Amino acid sequence: MAKKRRERRETDGLSEAQEEVKAASDPPALKEAPHTAGGSARMSLLILLSIFTCSASVMYLVYRNFPELPDDEMEKIKIPKDMDDAKALGTVLSKYKDTYYSQVLVAYFATYVFLQTFAIPGSIFLSILSGYLYPFPLALFLVCLCSGLGASFCYMLSYLVGRPMVYKYLTERALKWSQQVDKHRDHLINYIIFLRITPFLPNWFINITSPVINVPLGVFFIGTFLGVAPPSFVAINAGTTLYKLTTAGEAVSWNSLAVLGVLAVLSILPVCFQKKLQQKLE
Repeated sequence: MAKKRRERRETDGLSEAQEEVKAASDPPALKEAPHTAGGSARMSLLILLSIFTCSASVMYLVYRNFPELPDDEMEKIKIPKDMDDAKALGTVLSKYKDTYYSQVLVAYFATYVFLQTFAIPGSIFLSILSGYLYPFPLALFLVCLCSGLGASFCYMLSYLVGRPMVYKYLTERALKWSQQVDKHRDHLINYIIFLRITPFLPNWFINITSPVINVPLGVFFIGTFLGVAPPSFVAINAGTTLYKLTTAGEAVSWNSLAVLGVLAVLSILPVCFQKKLQQKLE
């Protein structure tokens, strides 16, 4: 009996030690009290809805300050949901962008940032549309800037009100990504660029969880700005032949996928060289 009790104590001690090791390996940001997650999540949702309402009001003002157009053209001024909507919107904007250059540019910029901030689908059509409306260098800079700012605003929203929802609904996935981020802390910009080029993680997930796992905002913005450039290059280039497209998927060809793959590899090559150099020096 004494032997069984001793074995039981040893087993219990081993289990407690394993739990302590597991807890120690968890990022501090994910160690939140579970009993407060429900109330905090509800409060965060209310705050998020308030911020969204204010942002939507700003978008309405942008829409109202747009030049007066005929009713049939005004109906086409909306967030595109498919390629037909994008073509209709492109037809109207291209007609007035020279006369009302600043208004069209501001409306495009605000809409793109709004969609990125709240992870609303449709930004891919705006990326394609930019190649139809503007010269390639301006279109590429505009898309990268809008993507970087919108993702950063989404980051800040998550930092302010999104943590409880991440703790409640995305804990396991956020923990796995946090472990990957910790492995790449010394070259985080390259890692974020790689993730933006490749489809391994959804952009909305990267935006929402990055502040929770302590990715610095400056690194996040730079990595996003540079990382979205290759996919945007493909979309903008497709926009030059907008009216030949029937779906957004046609903007991506096998050649463009090959180019994205090469650029993704190039983004992590400096990291590989750095690791090998450190191993040789050690």
